[in-house]
Amino acid sequence: MSSLNSTTPSQPPSFLLLGIPGLEKEQFWIAFPFCIMYAIAVLGNIILLIVIKTESSLHEPMYLFLAMLAFTDLVLSTSMLPKMLAIFWWGSGEIGFVSCLVQLFFVHTFTAVESGVLMAMALDRYFAICYPLRHSSILSMPVVTALSSLVLLRGVLLVAPGCFLLHRKDFCQHRVISHSYCEHMAVVKLVCEDTRVNAIYGIFVAFAVTVFDISVIVVSYTTILRTVLRLSSCNTLHKAFNTCVSHICVILPFYVSALFTYLNHRFGHSIPQHIHILVANLYLLVPPTLNPIIYGVRTKQLRDKIVVLFQRKGI
Repeated sequence: MSSLNSTTPSQPPSFLLLGIPGLEKEQFWIAFPFCIMYAIAVLGNIILLIVIKTESSLHEPMYLFLAMLAFTDLVLSTSMLPKMLAIFWWGSGEIGFVSCLVQLFFVHTFTAVESGVLMAMALDRYFAICYPLRHSSILSMPVVTALSSLVLLRGVLLVAPGCFLLHRKDFCQHRVISHSYCEHMAVVKLVCEDTRVNAIYGIFVAFAVTVFDISVIVVSYTTILRTVLRLSSCNTLHKAFNTCVSHICVILPFYVSALFTYLNHRFGHSIPQHIHILVANLYLLVPPTLNPIIYGVRTKQLRDKIVVLFQRKGI
């Protein structure tokens, strides 16, 4: 029996999330704009999903990828915002060990999925603008389904081993997480064993996902720009630019905040911890809030369908 106990990982029954260390008094008020942003994200993305599902004319690759982006944003924001608001408003920071790993899994998996969907949307625009006559045959419904499934599967397969490694580690008696959600490295810091494998694997996942997706996005939009500048029709040129600007407005906040969070976590030791955590929170909350607004306002076909939907409901 003693030998069995010696091989069983020592894990705390729960962790204590602090919220935003250094801003304990202010976080009560910070929760209000966070709550408003979350409400906008939930409402906006649900509207996008309803409109795309009910309008058969929107059953095209661009809008199907947008529907997947909306679903991803809903899961991503819901996996961390309700608990975060409970911490900010009621000081309810305790979270079970398994619940913490589940939150970690969903946050990091769907962050990777969001990156993959943005990459898929860039590919869709590439084929739509550079090969318009072959666009529907290249990105047929089976291809869109397969690409979406691969993006989701990639996120699950890359993040799951990290959670499995954490589950097999011995944790110290110190169970306080200086964060507002169960972020991977914040949890790793509580492990009593050697965590080099966890740290290296975390860097590998972030590097592999980000570098691959950004490379595809940059190559796609560089090619699109070169093709668009050769177009003779002003109307076609304006339409292509308008579509690409919407995508770029979505891509930039996601990757800029992700890059800042990563570099700050690895090298920004002089930056106050509360700044790092605030940016990490906004990194997961701003894109789900902005995405439905950007696409709902800038995409005419989608905007018109949303107006029709509200007219039917008598709003």
